Amino acid sequence: MKRRILVFVFLVFNVLCFGNSREVSSDENQRIENLASLAKIWGFLKYYHPNVAKGNFNWDEQLVTMIPKVESAKNREDLSKVYLDWIATLGVVEECKSCKDVSSKNYFDKNFDLAWADNLAVFTPELSRKLRYIEENRAQSNSYYVTKSSRDNVEVRNESKYKDFEYPDKNYRLLSLFKYWNTIEYFFPYKYLTDQKWSTVLEEMIPQFEKANNATEYQLALLVTVIKLDDTHASLYTDKNFEFFGKKYIPAFSNVIENKVVIVGIYSDSLAKINDIRKGDIIEEIEGENALKIMADRKKYVNGSNNSTKAKNYNHHLFNGSTDSVKVKIRRDDVVLVKMVKRYKGSDLKSNLSRTKEKFNLDANNIGYINLANIEVNDQDEIMEKLNSTKALIIDIRNYPPLMPYRIARRLSFENKEYVKCIAPDLKYPGRFIWKKSLVIEPLKKSYYKGKVVLLVNEETQSRAEFVTMLLQTGDNVTTIGSQTAAADGDVSRLEFSGFETAISGLGVFYPDGTETQRKGVKIDIEVRPTVKGIQEGKDEVLEKAKEYLVTEKS
Repeated sequence: MKRRILVFVFLVFNVLCFGNSREVSSDENQRIENLASLAKIWGFLKYYHPNVAKGNFNWDEQLVTMIPKVESAKNREDLSKVYLDWIATLGVVEECKSCKDVSSKNYFDKNFDLAWADNLAVFTPELSRKLRYIEENRAQSNSYYVTKSSRDNVEVRNESKYKDFEYPDKNYRLLSLFKYWNTIEYFFPYKYLTDQKWSTVLEEMIPQFEKANNATEYQLALLVTVIKLDDTHASLYTDKNFEFFGKKYIPAFSNVIENKVVIVGIYSDSLAKINDIRKGDIIEEIEGENALKIMADRKKYVNGSNNSTKAKNYNHHLFNGSTDSVKVKIRRDDVVLVKMVKRYKGSDLKSNLSRTKEKFNLDANNIGYINLANIEVNDQDEIMEKLNSTKALIIDIRNYPPLMPYRIARRLSFENKEYVKCIAPDLKYPGRFIWKKSLVIEPLKKSYYKGKVVLLVNEETQSRAEFVTMLLQTGDNVTTIGSQTAAADGDVSRLEFSGFETAISGLGVFYPDGTETQRKGVKIDIEVRPTVKGIQEGKDEVLEKAKEYLVTEKS
């Protein structure tokens, strides 16, 4: 049986989970508040209680057992007794002398918040004291549930895989939410930057997880939760992922240019020609609905650290579907066209999407150009030697470089330069992050490049590409031109539990002056954005601006 088409999925989901305006009773509010407190205490004990952190208990089953007990508590005394009785079964917490000495650690504490443990409107003083005692004598041995990669970002481990978990029962749906919430609570370095305060997410999402009537609604609830991180790295990966929004694509992709949905690229020239779709076409309506309104309605399903990145990520949420075609209203050169555009399987489009393989070139004005997407480690010295006598150099980072171009960066400055500072999670004090030693690039003075350098960036500049940009920006004569980058910096941590997979930016990345790149993107000196006219004329306006700047700029 075919799944419902996308529009119907959204309508049903919005009615069931977002459109219910009836007043919630005080008893129901109390129940949800109790469950939110359970999520926090369960996660806290998982990472802080020495016996739990060792993996001595089936912690998932412990949660499922606690849910009905917590739901039925009528007041803070009842609730606190449930928790105190539970904690008593977990064994003795011995005094931890080493836990008291944290003065030697250089902490970044914008993410750290255990203030909820002192909320006397929810917990009795006795329970609050017990929780603080556990904090002060927290687990110090290696955690059963989390470790670090070689780069120091968190790795989740030993979580039950749960086969056939597309639509578990209510309590296991809550388990998924609570696991994810606590992973972010303690190990996401950019929690303090989210638009919605993370502590409020539980009480909002608990009813949505409970009311999900099928696999689609449940996994959409998961997706909505993930999107709340405002992290371009944060996506939801499940077997059902493409079925949410359809497995078929039109032969082109869009972006938002000058506040219009515009076709900016073609997957397949031949299929685009058959459907009469062209770069620069302005999409006004899709299936009779305003394209910008569709974007606004579906924002909660689209990942991205900022609006610039979300703009390009809307593409599949606008045009994908399960049917063979989609009705679109196009404006082209002041002519309005309404047509049915065919949709295709991804396998029909992949082979046609290719990029230039050019590594570098030299133009008539003696300006060199390097495309970082195409170079290999051993290319760096050869290319820089060939371009060493150029007037200027343009380095294109509107891509994902396969390497860190240290050999290029070392030629751009004449002295040691600090280029990045990072924070990593402290697994012995979950929720706190430690400043790592700053990274420094050492110059290669004998091969110093004397010309001016321009870096090109845009929303395609993400993660490693942003790190690369920060590295190259340490050069003595470097200017960055383009538009806001994807703003998702730091090694990716992949999270797999309760039948689904997702990811987060696992390390916090900052400029030497403490400025975040997350959500903001890299620093830009000259902002240049494509225009509809430029796209229609096939221009690379960012590259053109860079060349104009270098030709007219005085030495």
